[in-house]
Amino acid sequence: MRNITDPPDQTLETSGTLRLDLDHQRFVGHGRIDLLRRIGETGSISQAAKSMSMSYKQAWDAVDAMNNLSAQPLVRRQVGGRHGGGTELTDDGRRLIAVFEAAEQEHRRFLAGLSRRIKDFDRFHNLLGVLNMKVSARNHLRGVVSAITPGAVNAEVRLDINGASLIAIVTNESVQALGLAVGVEAFALIKASFVILATDEAGLRTSARNRLCGSIERISEGAVNTEVVLALDGGARLTAVVTIESARTLELNEGGRVCALIKASHVILAVQD
Repeated sequence: MRNITDPPDQTLETSGTLRLDLDHQRFVGHGRIDLLRRIGETGSISQAAKSMSMSYKQAWDAVDAMNNLSAQPLVRRQVGGRHGGGTELTDDGRRLIAVFEAAEQEHRRFLAGLSRRIKDFDRFHNLLGVLNMKVSARNHLRGVVSAITPGAVNAEVRLDINGASLIAIVTNESVQALGLAVGVEAFALIKASFVILATDEAGLRTSARNRLCGSIERISEGAVNTEVVLALDGGARLTAVVTIESARTLELNEGGRVCALIKASHVILAVQD
């Protein structure tokens, strides 16, 4: 039995519908071709419309639109009253159905081939995973492992984030499972609420191992909290969420200089296979 925490079995495939345009205007698709086909089979637009759960007016509006775009009529109406007299496909109407059916076969072959190639795109699910983590953690920093210091249980992993150093504490088991080694690309995921802001660290002693500095790019004040986006010195962006009172106490302003303090245990590491 599959564990509830296991990723679901999913298959990425392509899909699409064929439509032919004439002079940059919608001409025919599956619906209109089906209507033409049924008119040819029944000799009646009323019966064709009824078999498609379409109103008589809708059917004739579609036929009129096609006839108006086509150089020659596709459907010819015969005299005999509003619901009588019958209708018939012209030679051009029959040829159009044949052309569409041939194009549809090629379209299906194209989609089948594209689906086979996409199934080989094995980084798709990894990409989805990174995107999901980015949403939940807000901060998603790309870096390269520059050092690993193993301990009895945990390891200290140092990332180079565009010239800035970021340290994460993870288990030795996680280092092996992720395949972490010097030179490997990894992503640091950090919740915005885990980022502590400081404007002046003179005489300040803190247990946070990480100190990333930059300028305030944007401040968005909410009802309770304030979101602060930093443009780090290396070019990356880091988001912090602090209380409105803290933002005012620190006198945060856009363009101002500030440093982000992050505990190493609050940094989650991820890699792409």
